[in-house]
Amino acid sequence: MEPVLELKNVSAGYGRIQVLRDISLKAFPGEIVCMIGANGAGKSTTLMTICNVVTAARGDILYRGNRINGIKFSKLPPMGLCQVPEGRRIFPRLTVQENLELGAFFRKDSTRIQEDLDMVFDFFPILRERANQKGGTLSGGEQQMLAIGRALMSRPRVLLLDEPSLGLAPLLVGQIFNKITEINRQEGTTILLVEQNANVALKVSRRGYVLETGTVVMEDDVKNLLQNPDIRKAYLGE
Repeated sequence: MEPVLELKNVSAGYGRIQVLRDISLKAFPGEIVCMIGANGAGKSTTLMTICNVVTAARGDILYRGNRINGIKFSKLPPMGLCQVPEGRRIFPRLTVQENLELGAFFRKDSTRIQEDLDMVFDFFPILRERANQKGGTLSGGEQQMLAIGRALMSRPRVLLLDEPSLGLAPLLVGQIFNKITEINRQEGTTILLVEQNANVALKVSRRGYVLETGTVVMEDDVKNLLQNPDIRKAYLGE
């Protein structure tokens, strides 16, 4: 099976500051892959480089076998590649439904758009209840649901999730990750997950990559990573 998303020896940074050093990773159709590592390891920069918010200085970014280096961020959702950024970044003055409809702004298939809106409301029933409420009045967990739902409205083949548990209470973290696995299982969406909470990230993923100072230092099935004493000590609090 060919990967739906692949990075080959990608390096990137900010001006003269190099953050990523020859990053290589793969995500195969229908799997959840996580990236774990300490703050500043380069996890979020990796996602932003995939989306060309940060320009790759070297290496290749391949989506469905095609090189996408240099393609504008706004062109990627119609291609099936969508990111849920760290911090949600919803539109606080727009209603929940307006936020969701913006996720489908490039689509013309109005019937399918309504079907997908219903799908999002089925995944996140609280959003149906809050449909006419301003996004900025939602709780942190509800805003995260809205950000994920908005991305789903683009019908992504690959969903990039950046720190979905950030700032959420433990109970809400569990709810969010239950929904992430449900989306993956029901829709077959490939998910590349960046998450500070390594314990929960490894439990919902199939494979994982460990980043340190902009370099992949380990990759394996999550079963093996969870049993690795170095991982357990460094990232699982043991």
